[in-house]
Amino acid sequence: MLTPGQAHDVQGFAPLFRMISDRIGAFLADRGYDADAIRKEIEAAGVEAVIPAKVNRRNPAPHDRTKYKWRNLIERLFNKLKNWRRVATRYDKTKESYLGFVALASVKLWIPFVHET
Repeated sequence: MLTPGQAHDVQGFAPLFRMISDRIGAFLADRGYDADAIRKEIEAAGVEAVIPAKVNRRNPAPHDRTKYKWRNLIERLFNKLKNWRRVATRYDKTKESYLGFVALASVKLWIPFVHET
């Protein structure tokens, strides 16, 4: 059973998820997203849910452990991007300039892996 605060969070998930559901094949998330309403929304969109079950779930849903490990890589990327104060605090006024700086910071992180000096 969801508390009133959790029900609001689940209701807010659907509109945001529908905005990206046609562009993704798998939804990688932590245990906080393990709710029946969220799983139904993901399944209705035809997207694979890669969400580990909460420890108190009676019938735990299986998840792909290999794909779930990718989530760690994504988390580490965001943590490295947040080292740039401009990214962490959103100083940019427009989303275009913010995303442009995120792209520049990502390229700076990526270059050492593809170019040897």
